[in-house]
Amino acid sequence: MLEEISLKNIIYEIRGKQVMLDSDLANLYQCKNGTKEINQAVSRNLEKFPERYSWKLTKDELNDLRSQIVTTNLSNMSRTNPRVFTEQGVAMLATILKTDVATQTSIAIMDAFVEMKKYIASNLIENSYYTNMLIRHDDEIKLLKETIYQFEKNNSNTGLFFKGQIYDAYSLLIEILSTAKENITIIDNYIDRNLLNVLKELELNITIITNKYNNNDYKKYQEQYQNITLKINDQFHDRFIIIDDKVLYHCGASFKDLGKKCFAINKIENEEWLSSLLEKIKNG
Repeated sequence: MLEEISLKNIIYEIRGKQVMLDSDLANLYQCKNGTKEINQAVSRNLEKFPERYSWKLTKDELNDLRSQIVTTNLSNMSRTNPRVFTEQGVAMLATILKTDVATQTSIAIMDAFVEMKKYIASNLIENSYYTNMLIRHDDEIKLLKETIYQFEKNNSNTGLFFKGQIYDAYSLLIEILSTAKENITIIDNYIDRNLLNVLKELELNITIITNKYNNNDYKKYQEQYQNITLKINDQFHDRFIIIDDKVLYHCGASFKDLGKKCFAINKIENEEWLSSLLEKIKNG
């Protein structure tokens, strides 16, 4: 796919920066839901996208962009102005998208940004200020390329959700659970059919820690599926997910209520907390 597209032809200059359109990136990253998938990813991770990384075009900027593009379908785009990403924004976007080609595509895009800057530099070589600025930017891009794999590996799978974002919340939950290789431990004092429907597709050893044994949904589930062990423990208030006894997540809402009110799912990078929690579960 990348061979069919001249990446340099879809890099534009806005606010003195080289940027790419969300629609072009959605195409390159093979996002199933197009720009909607990109905008949802950004809205979940706004702190990772300061305005110097990404912004929505103003009306004047959109008109200027049209003048840069000879053959364009901008007039057929949605009513909302498109979002653009600088080279740093593109690299950051790759760390939160889950497409199969995210890493490979991002590196190709970084190369295209470098080539664009080299071309610009050749025309500004007599201006030492711009030349030094371009060299500095090239170094930054090289650093981004070297670390992009690590960004992908360490994607935190966290998210902030507002009332009504039920689908997005359950999508992230499924995404987190799908990373498990051997076992999953879920701590939640309320379990229902919604959570069980997600878990029935996982061929893993799953333990649910809850304080309520009398659960009709679980009783019905147990008659057909045997991958879940229910344990009663009334020591826990918050909700947690433990993946393979190695990765810990905290959830601000019961899994039966995802998306009903504002809440967040966070990865906890604290091995001591994880060990303490596992010990508490083991000892009941």
